[in-house]
Amino acid sequence: MPRWPSPPVRRNDPIYTCFHDEEWGVPVYDDKRLFELLVLSQALAELSWPEILHKRDIFRKLFDNFDPSSIAKFEEKKLLSLKVLSEQKLRAIEENAKQMLKVQQEFGSFSNYCWSFVNHKPVRNGFRYARQVPVKSPKAEAISKDLMKRGFRCVGPTVVYSFMQVAGIVNDHLATCFRFKECNANANADSKHKIEKKTGEDGTKLTEATKIGDQK
Repeated sequence: MPRWPSPPVRRNDPIYTCFHDEEWGVPVYDDKRLFELLVLSQALAELSWPEILHKRDIFRKLFDNFDPSSIAKFEEKKLLSLKVLSEQKLRAIEENAKQMLKVQQEFGSFSNYCWSFVNHKPVRNGFRYARQVPVKSPKAEAISKDLMKRGFRCVGPTVVYSFMQVAGIVNDHLATCFRFKECNANANADSKHKIEKKTGEDGTKLTEATKIGDQK
């Protein structure tokens, strides 16, 4: 089962190391970035993290920088010509882009939807040993079930948990890893992040600032 080993880190691979040291586990709220991370988490079924990271620029180019509104309009010929993943995964990416647009309409943003499952607070596990880090969790199973109910594809609990890890929805850096505390600090710095609200029928409320409480 794919999961991020933290630590140890492959210090001989600068791209892999940079991903661990600067990105993995940092809370993400931007919809395009979240969609990118969901796609990359799905790709773990066919590729390893190092392989994915070394092809990341290719993924971004082929998938129009992971713009769901663009991907949702891909013609079948273009979609199947990409070749970076299996046909099943490619079709799933296109379908998920379409479903993501619906989620944005309902929740105001895909970010609001994803973070609502953890009450807009990153889960901090603080495991001491790599063997303790799970490949899925009850929360991942709940998100997976809801995504599939909404028409998303290839979003089983293991994929969702990998997505939660990389998007910082859960901090699974080991307690002994220097990034564990740093990611927690980043989350605290985002405590005043504005959570977009769905526009009301009368059109009067577009957004509402909601404070994410301090986590301890």
